[in-house]
Amino acid sequence: MNFGPRTSEQDSFAIMDKALDLGINFFDSANVYGGKRGEGITENIVGRWFAQGGGRRDKVVIATKVYGTMGDWPNESRLSARHIKLACEASLRRLQTDYIDLYQMHHIDRNTPWEEIWQAMEQLVREGKVIYVGSSNFAGWYIAQANSIAAQRHFMGLVSEQSLYNLSARTIELEVIPACQTFGLGLIPWSPLAGGMLGGALQKVQEGRRTEEQIQKRIEANRAKLEQYAGLGLIGTANPAIGAGTVVALQWNCLDLSEGSPTLANIRALESRGAVLTYAVQKSTC
Repeated sequence: MNFGPRTSEQDSFAIMDKALDLGINFFDSANVYGGKRGEGITENIVGRWFAQGGGRRDKVVIATKVYGTMGDWPNESRLSARHIKLACEASLRRLQTDYIDLYQMHHIDRNTPWEEIWQAMEQLVREGKVIYVGSSNFAGWYIAQANSIAAQRHFMGLVSEQSLYNLSARTIELEVIPACQTFGLGLIPWSPLAGGMLGGALQKVQEGRRTEEQIQKRIEANRAKLEQYAGLGLIGTANPAIGAGTVVALQWNCLDLSEGSPTLANIRALESRGAVLTYAVQKSTC
């Protein structure tokens, strides 16, 4: 969503090329991303990147979303059948592709019946414009309702849910994640670093998005917890305060975990004191 308003097109292209080099092939967007209503700036940038060729489109699983306001007229937002159809076709033009791998409903539309929503999505699937359908920001109840009605229509229904999820926002653990598990949905966390707050905010408090007033307030409100989080010291010295019974979830993309590396030494020091570390390593080279 930062492609355009915060990240230049040239830098956006470089980021996506690097992602493919590292084996990252799932790119998520939305028709409203880009900062200017109705223009789909982020989708346009991704589309121009696809247009460079080199197998970019074939290598990428592209996801985008429908719901947000794209104009002043009543059917230029939400999930009416008309808006779903026109919004999908507009996204396809901007992305310069003939199909969307994952088409997500950005929010629940309480005023449109599921029969109308699913009929529109089924038509897009039949036409080959959409492969899978997902949701975003849905409550557990709406996931259950959506997929129960989809099953009655002999339609696959939702295959994924994209929710706010990070170490400071865990509400979805109550009902959304259990619903995903029950109905077989994949979970896509958005803002996994809380808008940068969990990405070394205390050391980089005057850089990037962290300079925004809203983020600054969140940093100050959570300073004590952030100092504890930073105290894990996985890149520096392992924190002796972290001991038995501590459970820490970590995910890295480009860290050196080879024998003799400082990071691996700190992990083993934490584990020797009874800490339970769960982590997923994508690749160790950048």
